Amino acid sequence: RPGLAVGREIASAVGPLCGLRGRTADGLELRLPTDEQLATLIEVARAGIHPPEEMPFAFAWTDQPSPAFEREFLRYHWAARANWRAEAWSLNLAVFLDGAPIGFQDLVARDFAVLRSVGTGSWLAASHQGRGIGKAMRGAALSLAFDGLGAEEATTEAFFDNRASAGVSRALGYAENGIGRLGPRGLARQTQRFRMTRTDWAARPRPPVEIIGLAACRDLFGG
Repeated sequence: RPGLAVGREIASAVGPLCGLRGRTADGLELRLPTDEQLATLIEVARAGIHPPEEMPFAFAWTDQPSPAFEREFLRYHWAARANWRAEAWSLNLAVFLDGAPIGFQDLVARDFAVLRSVGTGSWLAASHQGRGIGKAMRGAALSLAFDGLGAEEATTEAFFDNRASAGVSRALGYAENGIGRLGPRGLARQTQRFRMTRTDWAARPRPPVEIIGLAACRDLFGG
């Protein structure tokens, strides 16, 4: 049964990641979701992330109608696990608040063993925005990157009209790092790029983040 064999290979390759956790003092937990939790997160996303006239993402995935929306949502997260390699990985951590899933915080890297660089992306249910959660969940991911994995830099970017995302970056201590261009919905728009170094991260006090299960899967990140 080739399909079963492939499934077992994927589980063996990324299974230790299922035990990885990041926990904050204010009730947030970041971890890989189960398929059942992915289904719940589809409903969370469907309930609203941003006003329909705005598009904060590089790819306009929230525009897709049902059932394409649901299929592509699942395909994206399943593919990240199936295609995981130490040389190229995307850690898509569901964000839970007091046990309830409310969004995603991604940590991605290419050639991490050499470059020691990570990128981040995220989304948060509209009902939980404006409460400091976006800053807390990205801070937790950065703690995993810098304190756990030994990253040397973290990068991110946001459209100029996405003041909330840019505000999180500035509040966490990123520095502006040039201008980019992305084209969701077929229209080119400028982005503000940001960069944080390891020195920047260590230059100020950070809320404590408990990282659990990293030792069992550290080799999957490529050093």
